[in-house]
Amino acid sequence: MKEIDYSDYFWQDDMIRLRGIRPEDWESQYLGGFETSARLKLECAMELPPTMSAARTFAEENADFKSTNGRIMFTIESLRGESLGGINLNSIDERNGTFSIGIGIDKASRGKGVGTRAMTILLKYAFFERRLNKFNDYVLAGNEASAKMMLKLGCVQEGIRRQIYYINGEYKDAILFGLTKDEFSAKLKENSKEHERI
Repeated sequence: MKEIDYSDYFWQDDMIRLRGIRPEDWESQYLGGFETSARLKLECAMELPPTMSAARTFAEENADFKSTNGRIMFTIESLRGESLGGINLNSIDERNGTFSIGIGIDKASRGKGVGTRAMTILLKYAFFERRLNKFNDYVLAGNEASAKMMLKLGCVQEGIRRQIYYINGEYKDAILFGLTKDEFSAKLKENSKEHERI
């Protein structure tokens, strides 16, 4: 196969690329299941121990965008092809123009802007290609990194759902965030102007 020319490719920036999940991605899914604190922040529940067969099934069922649960699933990778995590567009309501995004970054890639970059690419797709208008999501109280990322993207904290999740013997709050298409467009312009000054 010829080498792919990514110079004019929507699904990447100068550091990361989004691609469809492949069956061989099962190993990343499996290994990620052993980081309990990260899984709790993502799923808001204690999961059963990960199994290789469940990870393989997940990768196979979601490969090539064939998910049956309404999620559009991506692998986040470096421009060299190394897996950095996963992201998905979900809870799409075409009538009202709302949606959510789920994201998980591999431990070694956290704190490097990977999540913000992947979110920006997927938000551009949702707002400017799917004609969706409002991103809604929540962050488990105490998940400072995700809350910081939401604010960096331009999201507005819209409220708190108090004591909504029961984890490790305690009830936890969910911090609600939202972002409209207009707010996102303004944030992109602001970031572009800052980048020009550098």
